[in-house]
Amino acid sequence: MVRPTKGLFPELEKDLHSFSDVTTGILPSQEIEALLDRGAIISAIPISPDQVQPASIDLRLGPTAHRVRASFLPGKNSSVHGRIEYLRMHDIDISKPAVLEKGCVYIIPLLEELRLPKDISGKANPKSTTGRLDVFTRLITDYGAEFERVPAGYKGRLYVEVVPRTFSILVSQGITLNQLRLLRGNPTSSDKEHRELDESETLVFMHDDTRGTPMINDGLWISVDLEGVGDSPIVGYKAKRHAPLIDLAKINYYDPAEFWDSIPRIKERKLVLDPDDFYILVSKEKIRIPPNYAAAMVAYDPTVGEFRIHYAGFFDPGFGYGSHDEISGTRAVLEVRTHEVPFLIEDGQTVGRLVYERLLAKPARTYGSGIGSSYQSQGLSLSKQFKRVDPAHRAPRADAA
Repeated sequence: MVRPTKGLFPELEKDLHSFSDVTTGILPSQEIEALLDRGAIISAIPISPDQVQPASIDLRLGPTAHRVRASFLPGKNSSVHGRIEYLRMHDIDISKPAVLEKGCVYIIPLLEELRLPKDISGKANPKSTTGRLDVFTRLITDYGAEFERVPAGYKGRLYVEVVPRTFSILVSQGITLNQLRLLRGNPTSSDKEHRELDESETLVFMHDDTRGTPMINDGLWISVDLEGVGDSPIVGYKAKRHAPLIDLAKINYYDPAEFWDSIPRIKERKLVLDPDDFYILVSKEKIRIPPNYAAAMVAYDPTVGEFRIHYAGFFDPGFGYGSHDEISGTRAVLEVRTHEVPFLIEDGQTVGRLVYERLLAKPARTYGSGIGSSYQSQGLSLSKQFKRVDPAHRAPRADAA
């Protein structure tokens, strides 16, 4: 059983306590690099500097995908390998490109391993592109009782559960589907802190770049836009059920019309979500994440409806700012799937909330084009594998719009 131990990196623990007056928070990029330098994050294949994001590190797929009969948590009495042995159907060599079929469950050991200090834990989430392709991913640790969580002081391997839900995908070793934040303590902000942050930084802007009035209650609430961004007559996209394979290595490559039905704006500004269908929508508000904060989207909240609105769930420091603070916020793209029954949503309806989490210090790099971020100035935007759609032109009409 993997258990936290003390003293492997006393000099690192001292550094982490001394570089900031803040005692709890998410580690910024420079402190993730310090962990790398001291061997708290290791890999047989060298970790690329590009994997380090403003407040997270990208995790890479290893060479083997295990097809299993069911999802699982290993629990305190089992390793992930033990559960794989019990549930394994067959193995797939992904050292070269291979297909992961939609509707199937795969467990993939990651290239990165952890040797965390005793007071550093982790939270994982899918990358934005992964969520926009409806690829369900969750991090698993040995002897873990929770998905997406790494206990403080964890020493061991990491695994990712991958379930393509709408599109079959082509993947290979080294591709990144998820990312890991490292943190000390619980950095979640109170509503009072959210309000103070809005007063100092302005968290919400409207479509005309005027300052918005934030709705703060257990986080910052956002609403759905069914009116259309700018001159676009399109308010969203609905995934086609029998679409071709998507090669994740291909960027700006696929014709959206082969994979998506566009949802046109209608006079009533309403949309019925069909069970088992996957939608890409966008928030009405343009949001900002200050450089010394990150934000997590609460994916499912039964108080607002029986649907899930976000798979990726994480917004980097600097999202909505740009290189010289010239951007007055960026819209949040919403990955939406309803549960079991059709559900009606209307323009301006609140659909989810962002919870801001402070960093231990401002990161050496922030989200934006300078570090290759794909979605800084996004409106209604599909994943980066698809060719950009001109928002001023009408795409094919959705069957259920």
